[in-house]
Amino acid sequence: MAKFWNFVFFQLGWFACVLGAANQQVLLVVLLTLAYIAFHIWRSQSPKQEFSLLLKVLIYGFVTDTLIMHLGLLDFHDAWPSPLFSPAWMWALWLLVASTLNGSLSWLRDRPVLGAFLGAICGPFSYEAGVRMGAASWGPNGQILGLALIALVWTIAMPLFLYWNRAPIEGALVKNL
Repeated sequence: MAKFWNFVFFQLGWFACVLGAANQQVLLVVLLTLAYIAFHIWRSQSPKQEFSLLLKVLIYGFVTDTLIMHLGLLDFHDAWPSPLFSPAWMWALWLLVASTLNGSLSWLRDRPVLGAFLGAICGPFSYEAGVRMGAASWGPNGQILGLALIALVWTIAMPLFLYWNRAPIEGALVKNL
């Protein structure tokens, strides 16, 4: 049942962040997402490892989205807290994705190739949905190039996240033997 609720909260959080950005009302949405993330970490079996995983995913997302933005491929409509970096609502989305790795997406743990395939498809669809809902727009360098780069980002992201998620588990298993 926990995986079901993890999926539900991810979906609710995704829609709230995107709609909040589309309407320039992100502060409350980001704070509520962070409250959920804190609860998620607190409830996890290994809070320190979960926090570490979420932090790595957040940094990856922050860097890649900021790069995509500076390449002129994507324009985020609510730039809070700074127009120089990807916006806070996108950071919240990356944390929500990370919260699914040990929850509703845990079935991907030993399937990095499938994770890459799903990332290559679902990542661009998610960004396109956000654009269509008004949270962002494609920049002057074009939608096709933007979607292609986002597909690459997510093709790399999912196996990398799954690796980051496995590394502490495997280390703990070896240590206990």
